[in-house]
Amino acid sequence: MGLLTFKGGVHPYDGKELSKEKPIQAVLPKGELVYPLSQHIGAPAKPVVEKGERVLVGQKIAEAGGFVSAPIHASVSGTVKTIEPRLTTSGAMVNAIVIENDDQYETVEYHPAESLESLTKEEILKRIQEGGVVGMGGAGFPTHVKLSPKEPDKIEYVLVNGAECEPYLTSDYRRILEEPEKVVGGLKCMLKLFDNAQGFICIEDNKPDCIKKMEEMVKNESRIQVKPLQTKYPQGAERCLINATTGREINSSMLPADAGCVVDNIDTVVAIYKSVMLGQPLMHRIVTVTGNAIANPCNFSVCTGTSMECLIEEAGGLKEAPKKVIAGGPMMGMTLFHLNVPTVKTSGAILCLTNDDVSEQPETACINCGRCVSACPERLLPSRLATFANHDQLDMFEAYDGVECVECGCCSYICPAKRPLTQSIRSMRKIALANRKKPK
Repeated sequence: MGLLTFKGGVHPYDGKELSKEKPIQAVLPKGELVYPLSQHIGAPAKPVVEKGERVLVGQKIAEAGGFVSAPIHASVSGTVKTIEPRLTTSGAMVNAIVIENDDQYETVEYHPAESLESLTKEEILKRIQEGGVVGMGGAGFPTHVKLSPKEPDKIEYVLVNGAECEPYLTSDYRRILEEPEKVVGGLKCMLKLFDNAQGFICIEDNKPDCIKKMEEMVKNESRIQVKPLQTKYPQGAERCLINATTGREINSSMLPADAGCVVDNIDTVVAIYKSVMLGQPLMHRIVTVTGNAIANPCNFSVCTGTSMECLIEEAGGLKEAPKKVIAGGPMMGMTLFHLNVPTVKTSGAILCLTNDDVSEQPETACINCGRCVSACPERLLPSRLATFANHDQLDMFEAYDGVECVECGCCSYICPAKRPLTQSIRSMRKIALANRKKPK
């Protein structure tokens, strides 16, 4: 049987050799830490501390602003310096709690669970909610909401997304190699919520050591299997992963639960384990600092709130002035114009490149080659959608299913004319989605 995959996709240079052999290193931050109140999809968190107040590691400093929201916890001990708007990786100014680190790392008392069997489903969900766990693969959807579908008995598959198909990123790879027991433990916590579900740990075949290790870990687990995937971008996209492993499809008006699936990233599953079994909230994550402009590419265990500038310094600094710095990977990351922005729950990588291949190649006219159509995992017509977007033809954009675009960047990558297809489609898609939310 061939490796599991989906239709479409591309094979960009992955750049993982720069950091894949670098074990996870803990980084202790210096100076102030910044905790934006919007680190997740949904309502911003609400501060529960005041200026001048002393806080401890693990203390809740902001509570959820609604059901679709998540609390935020301090990752250091120190004093609340201020609560004010601060710059984030999106380029927006967001209200944030600023804490001056006292370097003492005094910690609140955690309350580990006696055993998974001793916890009810409601207690598991409550621990995940109180732990502030959100999707750490980039979307930031509050995990307790994702794990609370209307009909939990109809969930048949719990997918652990270990594809890590985005070029250069190796944080999930190191997590699987170094802490496989926490991945399995987190998946078991999720499976207890869904009586009829099987757990799939999904890993691309360019990580054979991870596949081997996880297969050894779950060989006696009747409800858990390892699913090797074909190495192809965007294999780790939620829709692509569901289609590759189950053969089912979802669209923009559906949730994975509508196809009987729940999907969570490797780091999210580990955060679930820590919140449920250890009683520890989400305060740390793994960040890959890499690229050919970085002196010593590394994988760091980072306190949320740490400046990205600090992480670059910890990786030996810049050996050459970068032409482009990206928060995330090259396909779906966001270009930074300032390095003094905080690491948040959804930060997976900092990529520093000596060349900016996108801006250095001039755009030319479309030659109607159809490569963008072949690469599109959603089977759309990207060249036509971009033309509609550029001419503000919203009706035509919607008629050609433009809202189904997942903004993976495959079309822009493969286009020989170097048209910014994804960027044009993304702009019009935001308008179309905003119109959907308007009251009729």
